[in-house]
Amino acid sequence: MFIEPSTKSGHTGWIEIICGSMFSGKTEELIRRLKRVRFANQKMEVFKPAIDVRYDEEEIVSHNQNAIISTPVDSSMQILLYIHDETQVVGIDEAQFFDAELPFVCEDLANRGIRVIIAGLDMDYLGKPFGPMPLLLAKADYVTKLHAICLGCGKLASYSFRKVADAERVLLGETESYEPRCRACFTQGMKNQ
Repeated sequence: MFIEPSTKSGHTGWIEIICGSMFSGKTEELIRRLKRVRFANQKMEVFKPAIDVRYDEEEIVSHNQNAIISTPVDSSMQILLYIHDETQVVGIDEAQFFDAELPFVCEDLANRGIRVIIAGLDMDYLGKPFGPMPLLLAKADYVTKLHAICLGCGKLASYSFRKVADAERVLLGETESYEPRCRACFTQGMKNQ
């Protein structure tokens, strides 16, 4: 379980990463943390990539249909345009879809004393590091890796197995396109394709 760090001077910034496979609860955990921020009356800004319109154009929505309003942006540098002096917390969903500047934007925000909470896939459908996530993980102060349940055998799943034939790295989809798998079931599925 994640334990929120305390801020001794009131303005200590840091980067939190919530990562894992599809259907592991990353967005659910991000929304949970952001609702606690809102409950504490802290000033926050929440962002998602503009390309992610699976559930809603503006809201971040979990598979369980929990939601929180966000600002869709086309690039990570746009995030900086929405940050005010009062901003204490920044939430970012689907970080793997952002450009390579995201780790530097997040580091800049943390250096300003802002708590940055990021959720994203750490690996793509081939089991390879995804987008800016490797560098974000390296720069993070706190990392939470969540697991789904493997639909092949019922063990803990760390991989997002693509069930449809498509060579594009980014393919927005849900259960019709992906399923969580453990290492063994993922490897076997890749061999069978």
